[in-house]
Amino acid sequence: MSEPVDIATMTFETALSELEQIVAKLESGQAPLEDSIRMYERGATLKAHCEARLTAARLRVEKIVISAGGAPGVEPAEFS
Repeated sequence: MSEPVDIATMTFETALSELEQIVAKLESGQAPLEDSIRMYERGATLKAHCEARLTAARLRVEKIVISAGGAPGVEPAEFS
């Protein structure tokens, strides 16, 4: 079995896909208890990663502005 990919380096789409696979395996009820616990822990980390990626994307979109000349621009997001 190969080592799991570092979640911090995953794209949103890759993390979401793995999270969906974990949910399907957990819902099937076929995994042994220890494997289920490990999958649940990884799933929780993947969920947090996806939420962080979505928040960052939302902040970037919210900062898109139209300049006085009508050209779109971007304001730096403020992370507080």
